[in-house]
Formats: sequence, structure tokens, C-alpha cells
Amino acid sequence: MVEPEAPARSGDDAEDVRLMRSVAEGDTAAFESLVERHQSLVAGTVARMLGSNADVEDITQQVFIRVWKSAGRYVARAKFTTWLLKITRNLVFNEMRRVKRHPHLPLQIDPEAEELPLKDEATETPDATLLQNELQQAIENAIGQLPDTQRMALVLRRYEELSYEEIADILELSLPAVKSLLFRARTELRERLKSYLEG
Repeated sequence: MVEPEAPARSGDDAEDVRLMRSVAEGDTAAFESLVERHQSLVAGTVARMLGSNADVEDITQQVFIRVWKSAGRYVARAKFTTWLLKITRNLVFNEMRRVKRHPHLPLQIDPEAEELPLKDEATETPDATLLQNELQQAIENAIGQLPDTQRMALVLRRYEELSYEEIADILELSLPAVKSLLFRARTELRERLKSYLEG
């Protein structure tokens, strides 16, 4: 049977577990190391799920506060990142439920990006950049309209490049359920992006 984890990740995971043991003893330097190692994973996942810069920093901080508070009870049953992403999942889903009744408009990543240049002197085809930006926005909008669990599965697979097994652990679902979720998510995305894919 093939091992699901690559040796390099196992080494990283062993370091994470070692750091968590130190955090459990109140070692703030170990905690800072853990935050540095995994902040981009957590913030990236939160940003792709919520689509709002204002929420990303707050939720990311909450995730690491939970890590700090849970350090004494932490048991390395699964990979550290799996445990970390379960905490992330719970906080993201809580936030999504909280804002469900209000229309949620994603903030632009770059505040200067409101005024897209209509022509770019440096390129022969200024329309290409506009079309690329439009397509990227359409993809993000389509992902944002997926049901929460489908969206999380897709984000973890597409952007974080996690295995089906890791996603199943994080979402606490069976492997067939994860594959089914991802199939439905991709089918839904293709349907929503049909005009772009056909054009």
C-alpha cells in the first residue's frame, strides 16, 4: 500500500509536532515559528472562502489563538496541517453562517484596481489583460456561490493542492463523499462559467 504522505512533508510535520509540544509548555517563540510556517496556508484558505480582506486577518488570528489555547490538549493523531485546517474550517463555516443573511461583497485585493486601464502601452493586446481579470473575477464569483462544504473542498484541492485523503480528514467525510463533492463543485463551476469556456 502506498503511503499518502511524501517524506518531505513528514519531516515538516515532525517539526510542527515538536513545536506544538513546546507551545504546550508556554514557549512563545515556538508559537511564533508555527504562525510563520502556516500563516499563508490559513490566511489563503480563509481569503478564498470568505473573499473579504477585512475578515481574513481576524479569522486567521482566531485560528492561531485556538492553536495556542488548545496546545495542552493537542494529540498528533493526524498531520498538524490537517488539525490546523479543521480549526480553520470550523471558524470559516461559523463566519459564513453569521453573515449568511447579509449580502457579502468581496473587497478588491488591490484598492488601486478599481480603475482598470483601458489600454496598456506596453502590450499589443490590452484586451487580453482585461479578459484575464474578468475571467479570474468570474471564477472567484462562481466559487463563492458554491455551497460551503463544496467550496472548502475545492479550495483545499485546487489552491492548497491537498490529497483527497487529507480533505476527507479535514471535512470529516468519507473519501467517496469528498470525490462526489468535488465532482459536483466542478460541474457547477463549468455550468456557471459556460459562457467563458465556450467563448
